[in-house]
Amino acid sequence: MNTPRRSSPPPLRSSGKQRRGDPVSVVTTEEDAAGRPVGRGELTARELLRWTWRQVTSMRTALVLLLLLALAAIPGSVVPQAGVDPIAVTRWKDEHPRLTPIYEKLDLFSVYDSIWFSAIYLLLVLSLVGCIVPRLFVYARALRAQPPPVPRNLSRLPDHTAYETSVPADEVLARARAVLGRRYRLRPDEGDAVSAERGYLREAGNLLFHLSVLVVLAGFAIGGLFGYQGGVILVQGSTFGNNLTQYDDFDPGGLFTPEQLDEFDFTVEDFEVEWVERGSGAGTARGFRAGLSYREADGADQEYDLRVNHPLSIGDTEVFLIGHGYAPVITVRDGEGNIAHTGPTVFLPQDQSFVSFGVVKAAAAQPDQIGLEGLLYPTFYLYDGDPASVFPDDRNPLVSMLVYSGDLGLDDGESQSVYVLDKSDATAVTSEDGKPFRLDLSVGETVELPDGLGSVTFDGVEPWVRVQISQTPGKEVALLGVILALIGLCGSLYIRPRRVWVRAWTVAVDGTGDTMAGRTTTIVEVAGLDRSGNGDLDEVLAGVVAALKREAPQQAAPQDEGDLAR
Repeated sequence: MNTPRRSSPPPLRSSGKQRRGDPVSVVTTEEDAAGRPVGRGELTARELLRWTWRQVTSMRTALVLLLLLALAAIPGSVVPQAGVDPIAVTRWKDEHPRLTPIYEKLDLFSVYDSIWFSAIYLLLVLSLVGCIVPRLFVYARALRAQPPPVPRNLSRLPDHTAYETSVPADEVLARARAVLGRRYRLRPDEGDAVSAERGYLREAGNLLFHLSVLVVLAGFAIGGLFGYQGGVILVQGSTFGNNLTQYDDFDPGGLFTPEQLDEFDFTVEDFEVEWVERGSGAGTARGFRAGLSYREADGADQEYDLRVNHPLSIGDTEVFLIGHGYAPVITVRDGEGNIAHTGPTVFLPQDQSFVSFGVVKAAAAQPDQIGLEGLLYPTFYLYDGDPASVFPDDRNPLVSMLVYSGDLGLDDGESQSVYVLDKSDATAVTSEDGKPFRLDLSVGETVELPDGLGSVTFDGVEPWVRVQISQTPGKEVALLGVILALIGLCGSLYIRPRRVWVRAWTVAVDGTGDTMAGRTTTIVEVAGLDRSGNGDLDEVLAGVVAALKREAPQQAAPQDEGDLAR
């Protein structure tokens, strides 16, 4: 019985000389960054950094980060953003007081400026750079490389064919080089075979697509750093001058300077809404138009019809129409008969019917300040005893408001929202029965307030528009990135990398009798490899064979060239 031989481990390397009989000492050949010896199983800082870099720059990580960026953008589409619509943010906070502190800690009201969104953004850029740059060098080497040599046995390839011809092998190979050289890159002469390859631009399209993502991200970064975005609500007839004090909200980029503001002003001359009157879409808006008169610097007055998705361009600045509503014109007289407040007051829409909420503050009223808080119904209708608006157009406007008197906090020196009434030091005005005094006024009506506080008149309704004024210097770069992405995507989808080989050799044929004695024939093998898996390589090989069988390959019909191009 044979005893199995036990395999011995490989000899250990030693850095010094070993004499027979001395104990074997193991000396490691690896060192850390400080030059200290490290065992083979230990994790050094260099290895940890190298492993981290490989993980960050892997394509899997890039795809995960791209998915995370898309998921991180969802809150920015669902939750109102302070840089886009601060009025909606204020309304959301009033409706959700418990969730507001949590959302503020998570920066959900300013998602795209948050630290966590920026971290994903920067990691994605780093990952894409780490993925693409090495692939560029690999692709550059592939462009300089020759097509692979002819396989030893072409008949083993899935797509192959063979035929016999009386044309000498050298002439067949010459024809093959002439035919394939039109659309393929050829390997230098291999004797009895021709090797051709095409479709190198497919990888270029793939790289171009990934580079385009970096270009788009760079465009957004340029716009975020050097651009700005602001908003303002203007009642019909109001004028806006482009300086920082005129904006209701302003969100500048990190490298923005006030000198970037173009010098211009414009006036909202009128505003029209085209409503759908009948059908299932009744009450929805079909179109908006704000008639503007504007002037650049010291230039002449010009007119422009501002519409949705049709901004007004002035220099590097664009003016967008993004919202509208109603501003009831209310006049408040105090107990002495003096006008304490008059003019249009912006009310904010609460629903699709444009029932709007707002407050009126008469700070100059004597002896006490007067505040009004309530709703505007554009087309008022009493439905089962409940007030409602049956159409969003202002066809039968009515204001329903509660009255407060006392200190409204306007003299405290602290900033206060025009859409919030500070009632902490004010008293609700009541009627004779002790219930809160409510004003229900149609256009032209006046109501006297209790206790000689004064009177309130509803004079009419004026429309207001919300415009967004912005500069986005990186939009051309982002557009270029999108165009490059489309070009790269088309290249990676429609360019088909293929390899085609032709081998020809002459053999002697054994004949039966004198008529076949000494005859020779040429065997031609044609095979291909489709690296894109489109499954039409048999048509390509048929076109190659048809071109090789012609006596004059230089006179090939155009359809054969088309076959070779597929």
